[in-house]
Amino acid sequence: MPSETIQWFPGHMAKTRRQMAECLPMVDIVLELLDARIPLSSRNPDIRTMLQNKPSLILLNKAAMADPAVTAKCQAYFSGQGETCLPVDCITGEGLSQIYPAVCRALKEKLERYRAKGMEGRRLKAMVVGIPNVGKSSLINRLCGAKKAKVEDRPGVTLSKQWVSAACGLDLLDMPGVLWPRFDDKTVGENLAVTGAIRDRILNVEEVAVILLSRLKDCAPALLCERYKLSPADLEDAQLYELFEQIGRTRGYLERGGTVNELRTAEMLLDEFRAAAIGRISLERPTE
Repeated sequence: MPSETIQWFPGHMAKTRRQMAECLPMVDIVLELLDARIPLSSRNPDIRTMLQNKPSLILLNKAAMADPAVTAKCQAYFSGQGETCLPVDCITGEGLSQIYPAVCRALKEKLERYRAKGMEGRRLKAMVVGIPNVGKSSLINRLCGAKKAKVEDRPGVTLSKQWVSAACGLDLLDMPGVLWPRFDDKTVGENLAVTGAIRDRILNVEEVAVILLSRLKDCAPALLCERYKLSPADLEDAQLYELFEQIGRTRGYLERGGTVNELRTAEMLLDEFRAAAIGRISLERPTE
C-alpha cells in the first residue's frame, strides 16, 4: 500500500482520543461499531485499551452487505471472548431494535441500583465509537428517527463530538471516527482502504481495486464471475491485472486506441463492492 495509508491525520486522531478519554466517565456504556465485512481489521486496538472496564456492546454494522454465515461465526468468536455482539444494518434496520435491550442487559446491576433509589426510567448514556465511515452517524439517525447527525458516504465527516437523544431511552454521544497511527499488518490497511475507511483521494485507487479483486478471487469467486462475466478458468489462468483489464473491457471502459481506462474501472469495482452490488461478501473471518 502507499505510505499515505499508514499515517492518517495523526493530529486529528490524537484529539479524538483525548475527547474519548475525557467523555468516558460521562457515559454508561460504549457502542463499538465494526464493519461486518472486515470485523477484525475495523477494530481499533486503541479503543479497546481506552475502554478498560467500561461496559461495551459490539455492533457489526453493514451486516446486510456481509456474508451472513461469516457474520454468525463472528458473533460466536466475540462471544467466546466474553463480549456481546449484535449484527446490525443502518440501511435495512436489521438488528436495531435489539440494541436497547442488549444495553439494559449489560447494565443490569446499574439499573437495579437506579430502581432501588427510585430512579427508574432514567436515561442511559452511550458513546458511539468506531473507525471512519463505519456508520456511526447513520446508526444515531436511525435510532433517533430523524437526521440528527451529519452523514456522508466518505470517512471523516463527523469532526467533533455531539450529543443526541434517541426515542428508545438512550442519549448518544457521536464521536469522530478514529484510526490508529500505524497498521502493523499490511492486510489490515488494505482492508480499510478497500471498504472506504481511508479516503480514496490519498490512495492509488487502481492499486486498491486490484487488491479488492485479489480478495474477491479468494473469498467470493462465484459472485465475482457472475457479476463480471468471468469463467472459473479466467480466475485460474489470468493474472490479477489481466482480470482487472478484462473487466474494464467487458464494461466498455475504453480509451482512444482501445486501452482500458484504469481509473474508471477501479472506481466502478470499488463502488460496486461498497454498495454490495457484487453480493453479500465478507473479506475476512475471525479464525483468520
